[in-house]
Amino acid sequence: MATYSDAQVKSIIKWKPVTLHQKRLHLCCLLMLDTGCRIGAALGVRVADFDWDNLLVKFTSKGQHQHLCPISFELRKAAYKLAQTMRSAEGATVSPDERVFDGMDNRNTFRDVVNLCRKLGFTPPRRTLHAFRHTFAVNYLRRGGSVFHLQKMLNHKSLEMSRRYANLSTADLSAVHERLSLLSR
Repeated sequence: MATYSDAQVKSIIKWKPVTLHQKRLHLCCLLMLDTGCRIGAALGVRVADFDWDNLLVKFTSKGQHQHLCPISFELRKAAYKLAQTMRSAEGATVSPDERVFDGMDNRNTFRDVVNLCRKLGFTPPRRTLHAFRHTFAVNYLRRGGSVFHLQKMLNHKSLEMSRRYANLSTADLSAVHERLSLLSR
């Protein structure tokens, strides 16, 4: 399963975009890394879909199904900052119905992420955009999240879909065993 390495994720997070388009691209990457959403759901997010107070974002997925997903405080800060930048760039208040990633589509975002990865000094993983989802899921489980919670986060209809990410390495299993072993207390 294609994923971004920890070092690659760190370099994407630390990237300092300059233009409004770069800031949108950066936030799109952060959104996918923080929530595991699909690129189509990310690109459809409107300003009004962010619940700033409760740290939630509403996604519209395949078949126009909507679901809420928690976001980190760090993502909230980045999204709020972009919303403020959008307001000042347009000289007026931004409509709550405006898409955060206005002007971006799958193909252009794919191209821009590939170029960003190369600029940051690494080759992007296969299925570059979907690899953000895989990276989120694998790291969610590695850090102690349950496959049941992952199912809800990824908006999977069946648990079997989420269990694909549970193929953790032996090193992952060893780390968890060391933490949970009765003999390690």
